Amino acid sequence: MPTDVAPRGRLRPALAGVAAATFGAGAGELTAAVIASTASPFTSIGALLIDLAPPWAKDAAIALFGTADKVALLVGVGVVLVGVGALAGLLESRHPRWGRGIFALLGVFGAVAAATRANASLVAVLPAAVGALAAMGALSMLLTRLPAARAAATAPVPAGRPAVPVADSGEADEPHASVDGVDRRRFLVWAGGTAAAGVLAAIASTALSAGSRAVSSVREALRLPAPATTTAVPASAEFGIDGLAPVITPNGEFYRIDTALNVPQVDPAEWRLRIHGMVAREVELTWDELLALPLGESVTTLACVSNEVGGELIGTAVWLGYPIRELLARAGPTPDADMVLSRSIDGFTASTPLEALTDPGREAVLAVGMNGTPLPVEHGFPVRMVVPGLYGYVSATKWVTELEVTRFDRDRAYWSDRGWSERGPIKLSSRIDVPRVGQSVEAGTVVVAGVAWLQHTGVSAVEVQVDDGPWQPATLATAISADTWVQWRYDWDAAPGRHTIRARAISADGEVQTAERAPVAPDGATGHHERTFDVR
Repeated sequence: MPTDVAPRGRLRPALAGVAAATFGAGAGELTAAVIASTASPFTSIGALLIDLAPPWAKDAAIALFGTADKVALLVGVGVVLVGVGALAGLLESRHPRWGRGIFALLGVFGAVAAATRANASLVAVLPAAVGALAAMGALSMLLTRLPAARAAATAPVPAGRPAVPVADSGEADEPHASVDGVDRRRFLVWAGGTAAAGVLAAIASTALSAGSRAVSSVREALRLPAPATTTAVPASAEFGIDGLAPVITPNGEFYRIDTALNVPQVDPAEWRLRIHGMVAREVELTWDELLALPLGESVTTLACVSNEVGGELIGTAVWLGYPIRELLARAGPTPDADMVLSRSIDGFTASTPLEALTDPGREAVLAVGMNGTPLPVEHGFPVRMVVPGLYGYVSATKWVTELEVTRFDRDRAYWSDRGWSERGPIKLSSRIDVPRVGQSVEAGTVVVAGVAWLQHTGVSAVEVQVDDGPWQPATLATAISADTWVQWRYDWDAAPGRHTIRARAISADGEVQTAERAPVAPDGATGHHERTFDVR
């Protein structure tokens, strides 16, 4: 008997399971696109995994994949699905109904994930259910087309010999070798066709996502009102050094870190903001009412708490919006309130100190525009929060629909429940952009440049250290405001050899950036950014 019979016998049922899982996943995604786009089994399961993940797992994902963390998660879900499908196929070939039971359990998990998402509809469980049933049916169909199954069904049974079960290890009697070869090809065609049908269904689901197309069309046609107040970016705010981050970050390059695997599609005509909780009166605001208010421009740098020392999860934009303090004044917070729990349409919450939102000197706004255009959908269209001086996880709620005035000792936000600090003030930081990592430079005058920030306080100086030598002052560009980062440069007389350069910032109130290294959790990384490179 050939030695490869047993492996082949395991491979074909596993292939059947993978093909069935692919078909079921495609059927589920297509069902979601038709009846409930927010109930995609893939994104529902991925979102639930994000919710269940411990803080260290979230930090590791961002550190490893950066802004591609969501793509990595969905790829991971796909890889796990392939593994589950292979296991289901193997089990079903040996123990009928076990493999289908695995798909049924997977469908239940997907349905629970979809049903527990924010604003889930009654039909949210259907895509996962359809996907599971499709996978179960496809698995049964494919296993009946295994060569061993067909050979067993047609072979005569010698007297005194027990019949071979339909779901066998893949062995066939020699007289049926030619039949086995034909059936193997037929099986592969069926398995490949089933998997291809699932892939095509998934592609069709993307094409049928009418909600995203409709909201994108509304956004593209939208014309925001002219700002009642404008903010100028002085030419002296930009050094124009190649490789140095621009002082205003283009929308397409602005970092995106949030918990939304499926970007919420919010029609402005249906958007509402509700202000309630510990207030004298509830306030509700519509999109048209918001646009009718005197909107103003402000320039603010936003930073993610997961930004490592020297990281790129930070950006600056010109925002168009309306002061949140004015809306809160309408509601009249009670004297003992100290926090505003903002809520996104997808259920995400952030805990913002009330004093930060009512501070007359801080441009905390409900933003509708970004760098002269309506907010991009992935950055919170139609409305998001922008609050200077706080990390985004406690302030920059996208797709915001609710502000609940409350207290820190009564309510907790999404990341607070996962071990992060409740208030999240920005920490004094600086970064080296030039020379680039690994860049080899010529001896002589070398330009070292980067950015520094401490939003709502400002940066008064940046200093540079070469090889543990004395700290030397760098030259600052003109700061747009205390709420933005500022570019800096240092002209260094570089000698040949390997050198390490460090940078530190000094705030407008005299604080010196600490050299003590701290991780991003629970309230932001600290330490001096440094780069090592060769001078020829």
